[in-house]
Amino acid sequence: MAGNIWVMVEQWRGQVSEITYELLALGRELADQLAVSLEAVLLGHGAKELASLLGKADSVLYVDHPTLKEPIPEAYAQALTQLVQDRQPRAVLVPLTNVTMGIGTLVAEQLQAPGINFCKDVRVKDGGLEVRCVLYGGKIEAAVTPAREPAVLGMWAGSRPPDQGRAAGVPPIEEVQVSLPESTRLRLKTYIEPEAGDVDLTQQDVLVAVGRGIQSRDNLELAEELAAALGGAVCGSRPVIDQGWLPLSRQVGKSGLAVKPKLYLAVGISGAPEHVEGMRKSELIVAINSDPAAPIFAIAHFGVAADLFEVVPALIQKAKAIKG
Repeated sequence: MAGNIWVMVEQWRGQVSEITYELLALGRELADQLAVSLEAVLLGHGAKELASLLGKADSVLYVDHPTLKEPIPEAYAQALTQLVQDRQPRAVLVPLTNVTMGIGTLVAEQLQAPGINFCKDVRVKDGGLEVRCVLYGGKIEAAVTPAREPAVLGMWAGSRPPDQGRAAGVPPIEEVQVSLPESTRLRLKTYIEPEAGDVDLTQQDVLVAVGRGIQSRDNLELAEELAAALGGAVCGSRPVIDQGWLPLSRQVGKSGLAVKPKLYLAVGISGAPEHVEGMRKSELIVAINSDPAAPIFAIAHFGVAADLFEVVPALIQKAKAIKG
């Protein structure tokens, strides 16, 4: 209905993505504070059973169409735009991941509505919405108030713990129709699975992650020595992989792997949102960076603002002494 809070469900290859539950948790807070309903919007083909997993929502709007079988941005945006025009929600929270990137931007453009991307959080302020978003790879954080409604918000992962967005019970499901072409200009032909790497980062208890601050391939030996002393493996952020210093199988982040080790030691990594998305669930995050304002310190449990070439050798020596 008009004025409600919507969450677009990200579903891929028959599974509801974790970020959907994060946004349901956030959406629940906003809807309760505004005294409106929280509605989940599920787009797909033969995916109705996934609605039973969305118990945090007051109701689910389900659109079934062959063109929506895969999350093609053009088709999803057309469907979502039609629903927004018909129902007039107050805000639409759209996941901003590799799967759904671009959908929210297309919807905002088609509606000529406010579109805000890279959003970390949303809160109710003076009866309206205030959106916190990041710019320039996380170096700047801005508070934005949408000029009008509906607002289309592209949400980064990490706004809320996903477990807060899960709830028992099956919400009421309303099947709605939209007008879509039978095919789009962009078609998904097949999924190409990545080749297995020499080390399965997702199974490691300890990861030493290196970023631009490592400066050169030759300095990777320092990270390798620290990882060996701690009984872990070395991984890297995208700039390191793009330089060819580490293979693609060692990349952590939005365009790499998502990891959850017991210890994640970020060495010379600035902490851009794209990287944080892949490691934010680590049990313990320790950051070493010479820039005390580096965004990585905002999520690290412990941080050292110092030259990594002084700190890492000291850590290696200490780890070896403890082992010895």
